[in-house]
Amino acid sequence: MKILITGKNGQLGRQLQKQAPSGIEIVAHGRETLNIADKEQVFVVLKHERPEVVVNAAAYTAVDKAESEVEQAHAVNAQGPENLALACHELGIRLIHVSTDFVFDGKQSRPYQPRATRNPVSVYGKSKALGEKAIEAILPDAVIVRTAWVYDSEGANFATTMLRLMRERDQLGIVADQVGTPTWAGSLARALYALAQKSDAKGMYHYTDAGVASWYDFAVAIYEEGKAAGLLQEAACVKISPIATIDYPTPAARPAYSVLDKTRLANDVGVLTDHWRQVLRAVLANNCG
Repeated sequence: MKILITGKNGQLGRQLQKQAPSGIEIVAHGRETLNIADKEQVFVVLKHERPEVVVNAAAYTAVDKAESEVEQAHAVNAQGPENLALACHELGIRLIHVSTDFVFDGKQSRPYQPRATRNPVSVYGKSKALGEKAIEAILPDAVIVRTAWVYDSEGANFATTMLRLMRERDQLGIVADQVGTPTWAGSLARALYALAQKSDAKGMYHYTDAGVASWYDFAVAIYEEGKAAGLLQEAACVKISPIATIDYPTPAARPAYSVLDKTRLANDVGVLTDHWRQVLRAVLANNCG
């Protein structure tokens, strides 16, 4: 099987390259060789590569910047998936597209099912919702995988940012009234490969690591596991205080609750999840940040 990966330089793209199963040929493209917002380029590259599967890990993910960079966000998150769907439809290629918990408004108090009503509250969320809708209209057999709170051992993400701040400061205030599930990019990559190898999988799926946390919970865990892994000085003492969203205003609104129900993925593909804290411990033990 030949799989083409978009967004090769992002945290998910890097992990897709690291986690590739044996026997699968991987062709990875970044924006410099495949800008998914460029319809003509998408067709040219896919016709040349002729993969069996495209995994779209390319995305505009600067949530707050998207509020002022609306066109850029829509070009990558809405037009890009539409271009891929059109090309995959014409060329007979399976498409696996990665989306986000931000397509929901966060007003629910139970895990969101894959078919829950979309109601994004930010430009980023709206652009990702449009991308989903375009794929569903053009390529009904495509796979869309929503995920949440993705981090990795390198690059700019919540885990590496927290470790840096914990080395620089003696106190931090972290939002405690937004709830979701931290998800390692490597865990997500493995789930995407499981879907790629199940040819009859189609439609909407959810994937995150297991469990539930607030950003405050996540930060406290990073502090404790970071110390245990030797990434923070043993004697260092950082006071981490819970704060409310209203006390940390951002340009983009965020869902207060975005836990995703993963039952369909477990039932259809047999993908099981480890608890986010267990995964975080393993990632930090491998020298995150």
